[in-house]
Amino acid sequence: MNEAYFIALLCGALFGGQPETVHEFTYPGGAASIRTDCENGNRVIEFGLDKRSSLDSLQQAMFAAEITGKEPVVVLIDTDGTMGRFEWRIARAANVAGVPIRIIPAELTDNLGAGG
Repeated sequence: MNEAYFIALLCGALFGGQPETVHEFTYPGGAASIRTDCENGNRVIEFGLDKRSSLDSLQQAMFAAEITGKEPVVVLIDTDGTMGRFEWRIARAANVAGVPIRIIPAELTDNLGAGG
């Protein structure tokens, strides 16, 4: 299961949010856009698996919060049942930045899929 699976499954169920919302922004060199993993009326939520590729989750959540004026939240999906080095790094950085972080065991979603 990949990150997109967990976003689709948990965004609405846990956060009452809408997945994959696009926001335009300008910067000194022009214009661009970002896509939030999950967004509700108060928060932008960045999802990540407990892998190296999620090290940018905090930055993405904080930048989306800046663009939208909403609170940033990071959600990590724990796929192996341990607090590994990537979860630890992200959680420590989120705590320093004052950004809420939730670590959700992947097995909690076992019966939530289609037909579950």
